[in-house]
Amino acid sequence: MSELYFPVKLELRIDWSELDYFGHVNNVSFFKYIQASRVNYWEKIGLTKSHLETQIGPMLASCKCDFKLPLFFPGQVQIFSKVDYIKNTSFSICHKILNHKGEIAAEAADIMVMYDFNKNEKVVFPKDLKDKIEVLEGRSF
Repeated sequence: MSELYFPVKLELRIDWSELDYFGHVNNVSFFKYIQASRVNYWEKIGLTKSHLETQIGPMLASCKCDFKLPLFFPGQVQIFSKVDYIKNTSFSICHKILNHKGEIAAEAADIMVMYDFNKNEKVVFPKDLKDKIEVLEGRSF
């Protein structure tokens, strides 16, 4: 997998508390990994800081995960993320979760809507944010 294609990487340690009855990482923990990677991406483009300053930011509309391989303790995961698309008021971030062997354990996709939390309404995706994503991703949307 090309890191240029998925420019944002997050490494996390698998914790024993994330295991389920069967001894592998519980599906809920996969969503925690996805959330951590999503927020990591936001921080890379300045979205977290901007949201704190303006109260305009992303609202999660959907999160989908396709499980490919189980994960086990002890271990590490790597989550690679990229923006899939940017529309008028929404955008999507895709994630690939890899096990310690570099195998794809899961693929996920978030859909978020840009939202003005002051006015309680959707807003147009900000151009400056799109510009930052294009620089990070090395491509145009």
